[in-house]
Amino acid sequence: MGLPHPQRLRRFGARVAAAAGLVLLGGCSSADQEQIRRLAMPEEATDRAPMIYDLWVGGWIAAIGVGVAVWGLILYASFRWRRRSDDEVPIQTRYNLPIEILYTVAPIVMIVVFFFFTVRTQDNVLEPVAAQDAHEVTVVGAKWAWTFNYMGEEAVGGQTVHLAGTPADLPTLVLPVGEPVEIQLSSPDVIHSFWVPSFLFKLDVIPGRDQAFSLTPTQSGTFVGRCAELCGWQHTRMLFNVVVTDRATFDEHMRELQDAGQTGALLGGRDAERVSGINEPEAGGE
Repeated sequence: MGLPHPQRLRRFGARVAAAAGLVLLGGCSSADQEQIRRLAMPEEATDRAPMIYDLWVGGWIAAIGVGVAVWGLILYASFRWRRRSDDEVPIQTRYNLPIEILYTVAPIVMIVVFFFFTVRTQDNVLEPVAAQDAHEVTVVGAKWAWTFNYMGEEAVGGQTVHLAGTPADLPTLVLPVGEPVEIQLSSPDVIHSFWVPSFLFKLDVIPGRDQAFSLTPTQSGTFVGRCAELCGWQHTRMLFNVVVTDRATFDEHMRELQDAGQTGALLGGRDAERVSGINEPEAGGE
């Protein structure tokens, strides 16, 4: 009995691969399938997020193109210059200047292209909005929780109100949908990182350095946020929520903070390490 024909083997392999792919996809939930279609990125929730998503997709396309080219060259060389049945050794080339120039120049060109598109996207994402048109929120990342300061909100007569969280009581950042927001980042102690996955964006919170970004929420809902920097032993509990809602609900939240006496800005200080319920001073002590 002879060996199977190579063409039959290829057809059989293609059918097996297709069947395996269908089985894997069939075992995924609709959410998983959406994640696969979006290349593991969540749906964009701000006006800046699509720029980052486009860069992400472009990176995947470039990576696939490079992979196909590299594997194609490897397979071509393997078959084109494979050892023949006459035992004749293929020509051994020690130096090939054109090839060496190619594999030196090609990576440099790729890096320059990646760098250009990355910087262009970064500049567009970090483009500030006019201060008079934006809600200003000062976010303080301290050991080990977040504080949100809403600076000079009209709903409370131009006052600043705040909401401070703890690792046991996660704070919620409330933003109005369809309205620009400027977020100022501050830290009194160590480096943190403000990250909302649905914003497709994160920015380090560095002590002594002003960091800021602007965005306009485009999708109502509740989103998770976290610290993306390994900031210390309570890093995993530096979580928060983001609620994007209509302007009326946002204004009502501002008034609730004012009525609760949570006025003024909390920017941290020498007591930033003191967290309620974790390292409160003992009775009788400082």
